[in-house]
Amino acid sequence: MNLQRMTKEELILLDLEASSKEEVIEKIVHALYKENFITSKEEFLKAVMEREKHSPTGLEDGLAIPHGKSKAVKRAAFGVARLKNKISAWESISQNNQVELVFLLAIPEEEAGSTHLKLLAELSTALMNKDFVNRLRKAKNAKEFIEALDYNNERKEEGLKYSKTVLAITACAAGIAHTYMAAEALEKAGKEMGVRVIVEKQGANGIENAHTKELIEKADGVIFATDIAPKKVERFNGKPYVRTKVAEPLKNAKALINKVLTNPDGIVEEKEEVIAESGTKKGGILSEMSQAVLTGISYMIPVIVAAGLMIGIGKLGAMAFGIVKEIGDAKYAASPNELIKILHFLDAFGGMIFKFMYPIFSAYVAYAIADRVGIVSGLIGGAFAAGLHFTFWGVKDGIPSGFFGALILGLAAGYISRFLNERIKLSKNLSAMKPMLIIPGISVLSIFLLNFYIVDPVFGGLNLTLRNLIKQAQAAGTLGLSAIIAAATAFDLGGPINKAAGAIAIGLAADKIFPLTPRVLSIVIPPIGLGLATVLDKYVVGRHVFDEDLRIAGRTSILLGLIAISEGAIPFMLRNPLITIPINILGAILGSITAVSLGAVQWFPLPAVWGWPLVENLWAYIVGLLVGTLFIAFANIFIRFVMLKRRENEK
Repeated sequence: MNLQRMTKEELILLDLEASSKEEVIEKIVHALYKENFITSKEEFLKAVMEREKHSPTGLEDGLAIPHGKSKAVKRAAFGVARLKNKISAWESISQNNQVELVFLLAIPEEEAGSTHLKLLAELSTALMNKDFVNRLRKAKNAKEFIEALDYNNERKEEGLKYSKTVLAITACAAGIAHTYMAAEALEKAGKEMGVRVIVEKQGANGIENAHTKELIEKADGVIFATDIAPKKVERFNGKPYVRTKVAEPLKNAKALINKVLTNPDGIVEEKEEVIAESGTKKGGILSEMSQAVLTGISYMIPVIVAAGLMIGIGKLGAMAFGIVKEIGDAKYAASPNELIKILHFLDAFGGMIFKFMYPIFSAYVAYAIADRVGIVSGLIGGAFAAGLHFTFWGVKDGIPSGFFGALILGLAAGYISRFLNERIKLSKNLSAMKPMLIIPGISVLSIFLLNFYIVDPVFGGLNLTLRNLIKQAQAAGTLGLSAIIAAATAFDLGGPINKAAGAIAIGLAADKIFPLTPRVLSIVIPPIGLGLATVLDKYVVGRHVFDEDLRIAGRTSILLGLIAISEGAIPFMLRNPLITIPINILGAILGSITAVSLGAVQWFPLPAVWGWPLVENLWAYIVGLLVGTLFIAFANIFIRFVMLKRRENEK
């Protein structure tokens, strides 16, 4: 993609004076509108600012690439602002970034999946080249700036002779900026060292520049710089390798190239070795499991977002007809009002999508460990965790194991499938039977038995124990009962224990014995609190303490929390349950007890924002909500910050 053709002199704003991110973006949007690249300033500006809420567009070294996809864009282009004064308040992947060079991408909505990613990748790659950026900074006028955009000249390699060839794979959780920046850093460092470095990007656009069989045969080593499980690792069998995080090449690209050539982590023989964090046996299994969970979460997040969006549209649309509470009732499936019927099925559709959350998660956890042979048993394990087997078997009172089951069964499926793949040896004529018949058959049977004899009984027994505890707590007093209901509700975010607490709490409310205040608060406090943590962390401790994919999930979690969908916080719980679950429980208890003590009363099972006007003493309810969410936000920020500092000190 030719960067010069994507802009013009009138879109280059040099020595611009602006005091905020918003002002910079508005001025570039005005230039785009003036040059007839967009039809509506307001509509495109709204799209850009909406994108700013999801994840940082500031990069490093004074750079930022905000972007927007909108119907208001006539054709893809970008405008540039080179600032007189640096802006430090621009949210960036580097906490010390002070933005002074801004590229604003305008993408037509119909090109969102193609032009958008190509242009973003090209810019991210080009901006890793210091000489390229310096030329842009030194350009005296718009004409010189556009001439300096001829990045292709920087990539010519005529006359260069290489002594070694190193292949690399880069992949970050979001699959955009870091994937391409790490690739450029490795290629540039190799060029300076006289080493030919060729990088395959496994990003949001799929696999780009895939390594061919011929390249792999000639390679002297391979670098896996990924935050999620790299795909098709078996291609590199027999090659020396180094395993590291995707951000590491941005700091130590030459050291990584030297390491893979002189002191690699090992030889690619088994997938286990590659996925392990450092190639050492010590701590390797924990690192492997952690990355497998991270891979599962990265594939699960879009499912959660899609489900929440469908439910949100259904319920928010139903508000116009005053039937938010009942829109899920089956009677609306045959409503004479076509719009109400559609809203009913959208609500049901969202609920159906949620059923696929755990199967997708477990399938990709298993895939990260065992590659393709683990997907089938992982998917089945996730289906067990979601309780789909009870639906098909006609078991009305079945208790699904939820996210704990998805985690256990996904990991088990991966390790069982990999063990079978490594240990079963067949002749060449029968080799096709192993991945198509033997491994799926044995691994799925193993998952069935594990779930039938261990996972379902353990979590069913735990659920029954908690139900009895909640029933016995009816005589424990108002605050004691509130604390128990809050803790059970927040424990597994829509899972079986949460549902048990709901059944008891709704029964007590129906008999006018005890209001639903702690129940409804504890549904919304965890997702909103965790979402707030991803927004506030950089202001509280001066840096992000969550990875990029969780920061994206955090914004979604807030929105889902407001419409009473607690599942938006599940990615945080799956990533680190030992931290997240206790904090969620304490936050829910603190918020509920505060609200109940101050006199908040809610008798209706409407935890979403549209149910708040039905609360008696709403101010007390809001105070309790703030106490719980802020406790969860700050506790997560400080604990995760301490953990990060400890890991950095250990390194």
